[in-house]
Amino acid sequence: MTETNSLERFARGKAQEDTRTNNCVIYTRVSTKEQADNNLSLETQRKACDLYAQKNNLIVRGYFGGTYESAKNDERKEFNSMLSFVKRSRDKISTIIVYSVDRFSRSGGNAIYITEQLKKQGVNLLAVTQPTDTSTPSGKLQQNIQFIFSEYDNQLRREKCVAGMKEAMQNGKWCGKAPFGYEIVRIDGKNTIVINEKGKIFKKAFEWKAFEKLSSAEISRKLKVFGLDVDERRISEYLRNPFYCGFLSHKLLEGKLIKGQHEPLVSRELFIKAHHEVEKNTHGYSLHFENEPIPLKGFLKCDHCGQPMRGYVVKKKNLPYYKCNTKGCCNNKSGKELHTIFKGGLELLKLHLLPNTKEFLKKQVISTYNKINREKEENKGIIREQIMEVTRKLERLEVRFMEEVITLELYQKYGSLYKEELKKLEEAYCESGKRVSNLEKCIDIAFEMACNLHKMWEILTFKDKVLLQKALFPQGIKYCKKTDRCRTPEVNYLIGYMAQLSQDLGQIKNGESKIKFEFPVLVVPPGIEPGTQGFSVLCSTD
Repeated sequence: MTETNSLERFARGKAQEDTRTNNCVIYTRVSTKEQADNNLSLETQRKACDLYAQKNNLIVRGYFGGTYESAKNDERKEFNSMLSFVKRSRDKISTIIVYSVDRFSRSGGNAIYITEQLKKQGVNLLAVTQPTDTSTPSGKLQQNIQFIFSEYDNQLRREKCVAGMKEAMQNGKWCGKAPFGYEIVRIDGKNTIVINEKGKIFKKAFEWKAFEKLSSAEISRKLKVFGLDVDERRISEYLRNPFYCGFLSHKLLEGKLIKGQHEPLVSRELFIKAHHEVEKNTHGYSLHFENEPIPLKGFLKCDHCGQPMRGYVVKKKNLPYYKCNTKGCCNNKSGKELHTIFKGGLELLKLHLLPNTKEFLKKQVISTYNKINREKEENKGIIREQIMEVTRKLERLEVRFMEEVITLELYQKYGSLYKEELKKLEEAYCESGKRVSNLEKCIDIAFEMACNLHKMWEILTFKDKVLLQKALFPQGIKYCKKTDRCRTPEVNYLIGYMAQLSQDLGQIKNGESKIKFEFPVLVVPPGIEPGTQGFSVLCSTD
């Protein structure tokens, strides 16, 4: 054994093996959806990459991209799928082929970091139109410079685009997707934002909010009658957007409002009035846990000053309380006690269905429903006939125009009049309401709910409790500290009516209660003749 051989065991490291393979993947992309839909450059990129792989004896193990993905950041679905495949593939992938460096990424420093991590795993990035040998320091520098220039180019493009958008908006031209109720159409070679059919219907939402003070949920339900389905959670957002009254609001305008070139959906006065009503309930009822113990918050009012009582929880004792904020009023009450009074009031209003009474009450409710809706049905029938008559007039007008009996001017004049009349009739028809298709089933459900009002309120979520409270007592309830009594100026007519029918049958068991709750006299509409004309229940410890 020679001296050199005997010392070889002290050598460090080991000879590097060439682990590169002929396996590769191809990644292609475009920047916008329009380019992807028109297949612009995607096919060109793929052909060039395939040809490069064939010339260099590379085996393509997968194609990625082939769609639109912005390269300004690296949070891309197809891009990340490609990286994941490269790292986990059983076939050792040694090369990623792209058409150009900016197809891989425009994120500058982050792109350099990603390629460094790939290189540590033995994966090289090759750009067909920008070939560089990244195994050498100079080639590596050249590719990094290309990444930085791609990011720089992206920033320049963005700056130009933002400047153009800003200038356009300052001139009153909206840039971007048309807001709800509008659409972009091509008129005389220019993109123009116009009101569509949805917008014409949604205009009613502003009127309902401004003049009828309806909630978002109520507006959503009424819009569905006209065939427009709008999520109630989006309505407040739309009602706050000044775009609908003809003004542009955007962060590029730096806090300024600009008069838009588009047609306003509503007048400025109507928008401000509707927005004022929206702002009255900016926060609404939240579903946070801290609100759960105080469902009467805002619904309960002070009997002395009429102001809503504030609800809060004493954290140390975890006890709910209600308090009037009016200075000098000193009206406050334990939440647990008020909840007991409220549940007791609901129990007094519940329907008692004793043997042989359900069918009688059901028939009475059906009879009352039919009597109330008879006039509405008659009106709907009249409106329906009027709609058919106007429709026939329109058809006859079109036939006469086609036969050249009348001129275009007369056709347009009377056609617009008939269409306007038809629109008003259709609105009147929708507003007349719809008849319940399965009345008996609805009444059965109503009976079940009416028999368990107090239990329902106890198990419902905060939001549903608030809805039930408003449905039963539209004007809320008032608490008087002097008399330690709750009262309400109005009770839901249907609930009160059914409870009254139960009382008329004399089938409610008598008993004393410690509940202190006053209900108003039930005002019976003309034509309805229950056994008694009044409904008043008062339970107290006096």
